[in-house]
Amino acid sequence: MNDTIAAISTALGVGAISIIRISGENSIKIVNSIFKGKNLEKVDTHTINYGYIIDKEEIIDEVLISVMKSPKTFTTEDIVEINCHGGIATTQKVLELVLRNGARLAEPGEFTKRAFLNGRIDLVNAEAVMDLINVKSDKARKVAIKSLEGTTSNVIRNLRQTILELLASIEVNIDYPEETDTIVMTNDIIRPKISSIRKELSKIIDASENGRIITTGIKTVIVGRPNVGKSSILNKLLNEEKAIVTDIEGTTRDIVEGEVAIDGILLKFIDTAGIRKTNDKVEKIGVEKSIKMIDDADLVILVLNNNEKLTDDDKTILDYTKNKKTIVVLNKSDLEKKVNLNEVQCDNIVYTNTIDINGIDSLKEKIKELFKNDLIESSDYTYLSNARQISLAKEADKILRDVELGINNNIEIDMLELDIKIAWEKLGEIIGETYSEELIDQLFSQFCLGK
Repeated sequence: MNDTIAAISTALGVGAISIIRISGENSIKIVNSIFKGKNLEKVDTHTINYGYIIDKEEIIDEVLISVMKSPKTFTTEDIVEINCHGGIATTQKVLELVLRNGARLAEPGEFTKRAFLNGRIDLVNAEAVMDLINVKSDKARKVAIKSLEGTTSNVIRNLRQTILELLASIEVNIDYPEETDTIVMTNDIIRPKISSIRKELSKIIDASENGRIITTGIKTVIVGRPNVGKSSILNKLLNEEKAIVTDIEGTTRDIVEGEVAIDGILLKFIDTAGIRKTNDKVEKIGVEKSIKMIDDADLVILVLNNNEKLTDDDKTILDYTKNKKTIVVLNKSDLEKKVNLNEVQCDNIVYTNTIDINGIDSLKEKIKELFKNDLIESSDYTYLSNARQISLAKEADKILRDVELGINNNIEIDMLELDIKIAWEKLGEIIGETYSEELIDQLFSQFCLGK
């Protein structure tokens, strides 16, 4: 990381301002060589300096230059940011001059990667940076901010410290058995300590499952047999004509998706193909996809016709959804009611009429009600916010569960110590205390250029 990197940090296109970011030991020298104004190598740190970017004698743009000297910067290196006028041609020309004078084009996420490798942030902080860029709801923003502040990382660090203290006590017993003033670590002493650690870890995992839903959205599938109004309901929820609506059965043959935020919670709606027995090969594939989507969903919205008795297809779909969090929508409420609620057997029922707005608000309120206790009213946003972090926490918990089983089977303490250390390392991977080069390269490659 001895070279100097540069990239455009703002979105390309027409705008008032574009920012070119440069980081590395030669960043100030490089920009100073193409700047007409104060000598940037002599200005104070964290100052903004007015002048011009020049190519030999030609003025390229009027700019403001931010100079931030090491170590109090995002990457802990010298950083210069060129604030130029927006527009593709001007921005690209300024970047071209920076690269021509000694910088190289940064890889995606390389600024944040340097911040991590230089100890400025940990992996949870780094992933929070990307979460903030991609955030689509206010509550997801709050989760990302907690991670960026270090609150989430501190929870993991405290847990690792507890495990480390336990490992140290075990090590003393193993390496210095002759010591008489140390507590002998027996299985009876270790058991409650492991149980306490697991209890705390389980709380983190359970809360983080909710956090995952907040950050990635509630995966909501709309299912039902053909022509019951699924696509119409989706369009009303999204307030746009996302799905094709006709009176012809089987119009929706593949997955149609859309997103909407309800009281700060992102819902990712998926309108599926109508589920019914069919000989049509294309429609059959759509039906199979719909059934799979039910298994993967956080919430199922099952649409039935209010003005018809339940069909065999309706009953089959009800059976598919019986173990899922489900809302049954009785559509076409403006028509005579013929459905038998005793056959539906669902506590969450709303009536809709997609000819007008009636019922759509009721459906939204029911969704909020179902997720209110553990999501919408949550005030603690200290979560592991993505699948990588949660998966590692679960791996650590499984290892500690195996340690508990080993204790119950009177396994030797020195054997248990190995597993306890692996659990400690797994938690370290969450925040980047332990990591592989492949993981780091893969993780930061998903970042946008210039971040």
